[in-house]
Amino acid sequence: MRRLLVIIAAIVTLAIGSVAQEGRSEVSIEGNGFYTKDSSGQGKSQRTTDSGGFTVGYRYHINRWLSAEGNYGFDRNTHEYFGGFGESRVQANVHAVTGDLVVNLPLRIRRIRTYALAGGGSLIFDPRGNIGASVPGANTQAKGAFLYGAGADYALTRHFSLRAEYRGFVYKNPDFGLRALNTDSWAHTAQPSAGIAFRF
Repeated sequence: MRRLLVIIAAIVTLAIGSVAQEGRSEVSIEGNGFYTKDSSGQGKSQRTTDSGGFTVGYRYHINRWLSAEGNYGFDRNTHEYFGGFGESRVQANVHAVTGDLVVNLPLRIRRIRTYALAGGGSLIFDPRGNIGASVPGANTQAKGAFLYGAGADYALTRHFSLRAEYRGFVYKNPDFGLRALNTDSWAHTAQPSAGIAFRF
């Protein structure tokens, strides 16, 4: 896991260095909420606590209409499972590693620029093993995710913007490698966020 994050950071750093002189690069950092809809299946129901975290990203503007983007996000929440076995809880760090295409919309109001995005990636659920919030045998599990969203930037200066964004993730619910926790259902997580972007 740590090696993967180091590799991603190295790639982003090299990309930033190679295109910085063109003025098409952008880095961002945002605080976000992480809200997952309840689901059920296989005679079990699953509920996930609401939480908050952060997202860092790099965006490259291919032209005035289209951009490519890579992001890393971190959140921590607790997954609660209910069924014939009683109640089980697994607290986990959630690492989101995603890539997407951003379409810059023609709607502009003064300093506000709007955009829509779609892409995919992986949500990696890493159990913390906390007493009372862990199930023996729960393992780290990655789930492929479809990503969609929209947002708006408010230009403060030529290089700095305030950003408000909504991202939605659709993915199979994690079971941490345990059959007893498998609901065989789909999850939807809403991730509203706000932060700052720097273009160079």
